[in-house]
Amino acid sequence: MKFKISSSIEAVQFPPITEVHNWLANAPASSLPLIDLCQAVPSWPTAEELTGHLCERLTDPLIARYTPDEGLPEVRMAVSTWLRALYGNGPETSEICLSIGASQAFWLAITTLCQAGDEVIVQSPAYFDHPMALIALGVCPVFTAFNPERAGQPDLAEVEQLITPRTRALLLVTPSNPTGAVIPAATIQRLYELAAAHNIALILDETYHCFLPEDEPPHTLFNNEEWSDHFIQLLSFGKTFALTGYRAGALVASAAFIRQALKVQDSMVVCQPRISQTAIKFGCEHLDDWVARNRKMMNRRHDRFCTEFGDDDNLFTIVASGAFFAWVKHPFNGHNGREVARALVEKARIICLPGEAFGPNLQGYLRLAFGNIDGEQIPEAARRFLEFSL
Repeated sequence: MKFKISSSIEAVQFPPITEVHNWLANAPASSLPLIDLCQAVPSWPTAEELTGHLCERLTDPLIARYTPDEGLPEVRMAVSTWLRALYGNGPETSEICLSIGASQAFWLAITTLCQAGDEVIVQSPAYFDHPMALIALGVCPVFTAFNPERAGQPDLAEVEQLITPRTRALLLVTPSNPTGAVIPAATIQRLYELAAAHNIALILDETYHCFLPEDEPPHTLFNNEEWSDHFIQLLSFGKTFALTGYRAGALVASAAFIRQALKVQDSMVVCQPRISQTAIKFGCEHLDDWVARNRKMMNRRHDRFCTEFGDDDNLFTIVASGAFFAWVKHPFNGHNGREVARALVEKARIICLPGEAFGPNLQGYLRLAFGNIDGEQIPEAARRFLEFSL
């Protein structure tokens, strides 16, 4: 290749999960079964009734055709109704655009909101795809400092100090990827008020909102009739309905914002695939009990993971946890997270992600995703960490 690549793209880190899988492919042969703590994928299959419904729809000639850019009206209505039940209120259909996962919803939001040179304040540790996208677009991610004593909770005073005339948004993930930390509804309300005071947007990625431990709304922002003045929501149905490969997400914002975002949607993907929309509609209308059972199962799995991992002799320390994740401090001073994570692949047949993939000054940490291992694998995972040494 002799032509020049965009310098913005060259500045983006290589996809961390792909990097780790490359380590695995080149690791020495081992008789140990792999323990995959790398990617947040539900360990359970898609609901049988949903799979059956999709099989029936495959013979419909329309299933292979485009839909409106923002998605079919009946699907967006189902999403609106589902969100209203979950939050106590919610967006109208005109305030929903279906997307290729939450990641594409984020690209829609940022390309509609920002220009090159703008800033977005990012809660650290950050979901790695977010700063990767910002840097690719020439938008500057401004990271908060990670304080382990706060266990992944934002410091509003620090956030406000980081706001400048170039700031366009505050960006947070709740429950967090990578820490699992759940931002309380009262804090989210204060973040919204902070965004409103500075006339910027609060962007919440709520990919894991159906895995909260309590049967309470994740927040009450939709109860404010003017929520869309400063709030943008990113949704994923991939974890909720075990549809990760269907790339099923949504952007929720004001109708005026969605109208502008459709310019990007049309030129980027046109529309979310109709088969994915079919799955979303069925899930929203029929799978509440199935989702509730999986939430309870994941809460039990989280508790068991913390118990097993919390052995007094284990030198790896859980700093924060929740939903699908544990954010762990490794004990090897002088070694960064990438070195430790690679050694775990080669010596313990465990794959996980290094802390530095999630932002600056995080070399002392690892992200463990326990959503894609069943409960019976947890004691073995804890044992391998307990016995591991560099």
